[in-house]
Amino acid sequence: MPRIRYQVAASLDGCIAGPKGEYDWIIMDPDIDFAGISAQFDTFLVGRKTYEATANQGQPMTGKRVFVFSRTLDPADHPGVTIVPTVSAEVIESIRTDAKKDIWLFGGGDLFRSLLEAGLVDTVEVAVMPVLLGGGITLLPPPATRAHLKLTGRKEYETSGIVMLEYDVFRDL
Repeated sequence: MPRIRYQVAASLDGCIAGPKGEYDWIIMDPDIDFAGISAQFDTFLVGRKTYEATANQGQPMTGKRVFVFSRTLDPADHPGVTIVPTVSAEVIESIRTDAKKDIWLFGGGDLFRSLLEAGLVDTVEVAVMPVLLGGGITLLPPPATRAHLKLTGRKEYETSGIVMLEYDVFRDL
């Protein structure tokens, strides 16, 4: 069964975006195989704010099934993506059943929190950027419940200082 993987860049102080949603601090390290990472997925789960911030960039969502979770977007205004008005285990399991590869929980923090609390996130994979933002949108916004993780992988990129951390989410604690 395809896994739901929250794969995200974060500052060392735990932010996935700056105070105004900016992400210009994310380093694009040429040693990271972004095409290889994208090829692991055929489906993306995206919150409205992240979708609006990244919609014009295309990559890495081009050619993938994209589900945008929003109560305000009109599906007629967003061809090529599926607008989902509510997060539910039934909807997520239906998406998972139809996926042939893993599912990239692309963002943002509120969607991550909802899926994590519902027990639907399998892995948390954070690219820690060597920057301190001093505030912004946190990786796991409050109010959130505690989640236990097990480190399953790590990789350091010497040139940029990025550290990639991979964790499995424990379900039985």
